[in-house]
Amino acid sequence: MSIQLNEICKAFGRFQALKSVNLTIAEGEFVAILGPSGCGKTTLLRMLAGFEQPSSGEIRIQDKVVASAHGLTPPEKRRIGMVFQNFALWPHMNVYEHVQFPIRNHKETPSSIREHEDKRIKDVLELVGLSHLSKRMPHELSGGQKQRVAIARAIASEPSLLLMDEPLSSLDAMLRMDMRREIQSVHRKTRSAIVYVTHDQSEALAMADRIIVMKDGQIEQAGTPEEIYLYPQTEFVAKFVSKSNLVHGQWTPNGFFPDGAETGLPWTGEKISPYFKENGTYPVRPDQFELASDSTAGLQGTVANVQFQGKEFIYDIQSGAQQLEVVSPVPLQIGDTVTLSIPLQKPVKEKSYV
Repeated sequence: MSIQLNEICKAFGRFQALKSVNLTIAEGEFVAILGPSGCGKTTLLRMLAGFEQPSSGEIRIQDKVVASAHGLTPPEKRRIGMVFQNFALWPHMNVYEHVQFPIRNHKETPSSIREHEDKRIKDVLELVGLSHLSKRMPHELSGGQKQRVAIARAIASEPSLLLMDEPLSSLDAMLRMDMRREIQSVHRKTRSAIVYVTHDQSEALAMADRIIVMKDGQIEQAGTPEEIYLYPQTEFVAKFVSKSNLVHGQWTPNGFFPDGAETGLPWTGEKISPYFKENGTYPVRPDQFELASDSTAGLQGTVANVQFQGKEFIYDIQSGAQQLEVVSPVPLQIGDTVTLSIPLQKPVKEKSYV
């Protein structure tokens, strides 16, 4: 089931929550909507679900208009499943009954599932690892088990589109890692399209086929996790997703020369967005820097802070007026003088500024 959003706008009074959003979601695709609070990602999800109506533009599912300024197809007629941030389980229903509910009540549930209800429920519970807990009540379940129930309920009627609104934000760190694997497994086995809203960059990078980065109600950048992480197109994406340092300097035909570098070793400009070249900056991820204490070929700095992280250290390096974050396995002390460089750079004989 393909989904198209065409020029979607949404206003709440004078506040413009969404501004001309265009997006296509392919059948079976896992799309993560990533952005900070207030960027419009949950409003976008609610429109896909049928809870909100666009102020302008239209949403098409299988080339049928389901939402526009003139009309709205209700959620129960869209063949969707939804997983909420707070689980939203009913306290008077056991696990089996939660999975049974959408099969009996969703108008778009296929007849093949309705006619074999018990088998479908058992298959879904087995898929999420809850077969042995089918008679448990919500208050008898752990946080991870409750989230599995929410996922099982969402996929029970075999939706073509599964919507997830920050489903792991209320879980602890270890449990979130486990649930990521569960959601990926469910996606592989059901092949439903998934739209997954999150503000957690690691979740989006780990699970999605494609990431949509949003800012101020608009799409800032869309691409594969690798494209978004390695090749940000704007300062916002570079900082929000890659946690990049924006090093100041000068762009030349030969590459980038950072301010404060002792020698003329340029940093390559391949695949760097024109945005950064126009603004005299270069995005460098914390793990991209090479640290050395016995070289002058690079950007000079002093260790201002150290955080030990087991197999690596997180350093704050003061270089001129800039403070840069660097992740490295090299052990250093506060006050040490270091040189920062980007690996695999090619030396040039002289600077030739444009």
